[in-house]
Amino acid sequence: MKAFVFPGQGAQFVGMGKDLYESSTLAKELFEKANDILGYRITDIMFEGTDEDLRQTKVTQPAVFLHSVISALCMGDEFKPEMTAGHSLGEFSALVAAGALSFEDGLKLVYARAMAMQKACELEPSTMAAIIGLPDEKVEEICASITDEVCVPANYNCPGQIVISGSIKGIEKGCELMKEAGAKRALPLKVGGAFHSPLMEPAKVELEAAITATTINTPKCPVYQNVDALPHTDPVEIKKNLVAQLTASVRWTQTVKNMVADGATDFTECGPGAVLQGLIKKIEPGVTAHGR
Repeated sequence: MKAFVFPGQGAQFVGMGKDLYESSTLAKELFEKANDILGYRITDIMFEGTDEDLRQTKVTQPAVFLHSVISALCMGDEFKPEMTAGHSLGEFSALVAAGALSFEDGLKLVYARAMAMQKACELEPSTMAAIIGLPDEKVEEICASITDEVCVPANYNCPGQIVISGSIKGIEKGCELMKEAGAKRALPLKVGGAFHSPLMEPAKVELEAAITATTINTPKCPVYQNVDALPHTDPVEIKKNLVAQLTASVRWTQTVKNMVADGATDFTECGPGAVLQGLIKKIEPGVTAHGR
C-alpha cells in the first residue's frame, strides 16, 4: 500500500518550491493564491529570503505546508494515497492531501496555528532538545522526575531519538540528567519555543476556536494522527485530535509502525528535505521510503 507523509517545522530551506513554481502552472496558481490569502508574498521569502526570515514560526509553518501540499497536488495521477500522515505541522498537509481540508482552509488554519504558537512562545522563554541514545521509557522517567519545571517528551521520532520540550531551566536540567543516564547526545534545538508541551496551552485555546469554525470533510483515505498514532476518518475525531496536538506528544515512531502493520510498504515524503525518509528507515528498515 502507498503511504504519503509530510514533514513539519525544521525541514525548510531558502529556495524551497521555486522549481515547482517555475515548472508547473498548477503550482504557480496555488502559490499565488496563497500569497493572496496570507496578504503578503510568502513566495518571495521562500524563494529568495534569508534563513532568519524563514525560521520565524509565522513564516516557517505556512511555507512548509505550501511546499508539501503543492508538491503532492502536482504529482497528478501518481498521487493516489491509500493512507497519509504528517509530523506535527505536517498533519495539516496530510489532511489536505487526503481531502479532509480544502487547500484554502488548510492554509488559513496553519497560519492561525503559527501566529498562536508564536504568541505562546513570547509569553515564556522555552525551548526543546533532541535526546539521542536512550530508550523511550528512560526519557519518560527522567522527564517525570522533573517536577519544579516543565520538561516533557514532545516528539517520538524513531527508536533512540526523542525530542523533549519545556521551560529553559527544565530542558537544561533534563539534558544534564539524560547525559548522566547514558544519552549519547542531548542537543538543544534552535526553535522558538516549547512545542508539544503544556506551555502551548494559550495557543491551543486560540487554535481550538479556528478549528471548530472550519469544515473538515471525511477524508478519502485514513489519516494517521499524531496524538494517538491511529488512523482516523471521522471529522469530529480529526478536529478533536488537531486541537489536542499542540500540547500532546508527536508519536511518530508508533504512527509508522501502525501504518506498516496496516499494510503500508511504500512511503513517499512530500515537502522540503528528507527527514521523514530517514526516520522511517530507522523505524521500519524493511519498507521503501523516498521523496516524490
